[in-house]
Amino acid sequence: MGKILSKFKNENKILITLAFFSIAKGLWENFRQLWLQDNQFNATEISQVLGMATFCCVVILILLAKQLSPNRIKKIITIAILVKIISLLGLYFLNHTANVAWIYFFIVLDTICEKIIIISIYPFIVSIKKDDTLYSKRKLVEYLFSDIGILVGGILIGRTIGTLFIDYNICLLIAIIFLLFAFSVMLHIQNPKTKHISIPMTKAIQEIFKDKIVVLYIINYLIGNIAMNTGLGLKMLMLTNHLEFSAGEATNYLLAVGLLADVAGIIALKYFTPKNDYLTITIKFAIRLILYWIAYTSNDLTICLIAITWSIFISTAYENITDAPYINRVKNEHQMLFTNVRFIIGLIGTSLGLYFAGIGYNYGTPYVLGISAFFMVFQITFAYYSIYLRRVEKSERRKE
Repeated sequence: MGKILSKFKNENKILITLAFFSIAKGLWENFRQLWLQDNQFNATEISQVLGMATFCCVVILILLAKQLSPNRIKKIITIAILVKIISLLGLYFLNHTANVAWIYFFIVLDTICEKIIIISIYPFIVSIKKDDTLYSKRKLVEYLFSDIGILVGGILIGRTIGTLFIDYNICLLIAIIFLLFAFSVMLHIQNPKTKHISIPMTKAIQEIFKDKIVVLYIINYLIGNIAMNTGLGLKMLMLTNHLEFSAGEATNYLLAVGLLADVAGIIALKYFTPKNDYLTITIKFAIRLILYWIAYTSNDLTICLIAITWSIFISTAYENITDAPYINRVKNEHQMLFTNVRFIIGLIGTSLGLYFAGIGYNYGTPYVLGISAFFMVFQITFAYYSIYLRRVEKSERRKE
């Protein structure tokens, strides 16, 4: 493998690592809720354990904030992948043991490692190259290969190969194998030789958040995560229990829509990004809001399915407009800290979103989408206002 990887640039090796990691992530996340349900967890307990795991990520990332420096980034990602492998092995052997405490522990540990890996990838790439398009490429790799993970699960689940029946637990084992590939590639990446500038954390945070536009982006990122995870945080359970999909049908549906979303994201990045950013935000979020609201008021499951489909379909598009310009405003030496803070805020939003999803789930899918729509009103308002401020800033610079 070393000879093959030697032909790739460092940033491409990072993307290859992300690809293997994302296959494992997509495969496991697609069946995680059903794996927990198969281990006698009900919907409320599933939302609680995933919400608690997400909240624990916030605490751990706060504690690790001083350690997440650019010169340690490769080591951090490598250790996180290794610990994730161990945690998934723990869950594999705990299947059908009814050992709730240890299942909780490994779910939390797995989630923490997953978030640490995701939080570290882009700052690792930024240490080599930084631009808005590369940010979108990094996200598209994550989305595309997560969908490939779903494809692997969709093809295998319920089948018998020889004497082996492929169930949720075997899919978990396959996810571990892909993580081992990611770990192997990670070992062949050279740590970039960057000069680490030691800046007190308090001072660095002050420098980052003196930018009003960045502050607004962070607030919007929090609200957006609440909205997204309220609406889609329990999508597998909604599809199988409310919309009466089988596990295989739900997997194939998510795979098909996810792959279409990847294609849409690539096309949008290359050919169809409107010059007017207000129009971009309208396409990405306002249409979703309208569909969610119609689904809630009509209480029609068909419209709910259409709303969920559109939400997933548009999810990968236009991150070069919705996120990259704000993330790339931050200086390179602050990228790791900013990404850490951003993810902590995002995880708080995810945790709250899962909590609201758990509440809404008991009343039905339309109610879940209605709660999400409420938060989306604020999300879109902040997004439009941030674009307005950027335009004013650009206009003032032209006058100088």
